[in-house]
Amino acid sequence: MADESVDLGRRGFLRGRRRAEPAPLRPPWARTERFTDLCSRCGACADACPAGIIHRGDGGFPEVDFRRGECSFCAACAGSCPEPVFDRAAASPWTLVVRIGPSCLAVNRVVCRSCRDACPESAIRFALAPGGVAVPVVENDACTGCGACLAACPADAVVLQPGAETAHAP
Repeated sequence: MADESVDLGRRGFLRGRRRAEPAPLRPPWARTERFTDLCSRCGACADACPAGIIHRGDGGFPEVDFRRGECSFCAACAGSCPEPVFDRAAASPWTLVVRIGPSCLAVNRVVCRSCRDACPESAIRFALAPGGVAVPVVENDACTGCGACLAACPADAVVLQPGAETAHAP
């Protein structure tokens, strides 16, 4: 019986990759539905990023790593790209959904407000729950997906995932 958690696609199989790996997060304003077709992997966006959060990922394609810092939405990545990879006419740079996982210190009754303190939009607040424990609550309407909360979390409990409307028009 085969291990169902192993990606049996050629590339994944040869790298020993697990199937449950999420899709990489592309830079803001990227046309995600055709990204690998349009991107020439020149690295101009990574070189232009003042925060240093864009790096060469799998196959040399740029990926965003919020563990390195937060996105200021300066658009230097989009302005430096010689290919039609970015859509600056999009209503928002991306739609990310913030999830706080069970490893959160506050959820486990340890006082921590790092994500709230790091959030420039005040999109994370702490609400009292039964038993007098304050737990994080994310205001998705206020969240820009900048990643400041993710970099600040000491328990790696904050996850930014692509939402339903991350694809931009071609």
